[in-house]
Amino acid sequence: MEVLYRCCCGLDVHAKTVVACLNKNGVKTTRTFSTMTDDLLLMSDWLVKEGCTDVAIESTGVYWRAVFNLLESQMEVILVNARHVKAVPGRKTDVKDSEWLSDLLRYGLLKASFILPFEIRELRELTRYRQTLVKEQASVSNRVQRIIESGNIKLGQVA
Repeated sequence: MEVLYRCCCGLDVHAKTVVACLNKNGVKTTRTFSTMTDDLLLMSDWLVKEGCTDVAIESTGVYWRAVFNLLESQMEVILVNARHVKAVPGRKTDVKDSEWLSDLLRYGLLKASFILPFEIRELRELTRYRQTLVKEQASVSNRVQRIIESGNIKLGQVA
């Protein structure tokens, strides 16, 4: 099989840790980082220093987002559906998962999930937050009106 990426990394992301397996010319180096910003920045610096050009992240929950947002401006990052990667039995540890991801990426065997551009992701988040605020405002307004009417004040019919 033809090697597509000489220096790539597989990341197995969890709530508290990120296991990174750097695959540089077939030599694997594995490190574990916490998901705190300082450690994620250390991981990013390590990958850049080693010359890593491509990273594969397994998509589990929402934990991948912070890592993706941090790395996307520095290297090519692909998000991989966990169902597509877990097809091989016997991989039970985080280290083996990250190694497997780096191997699959090295040979170009991973299919990237579609991720919207940063500007659209940010706009979506703001739009959803605004929608939540509008719903909360309507809920509070209705609650105040119910309380006033329970005190036999017909403010809504007068105003």
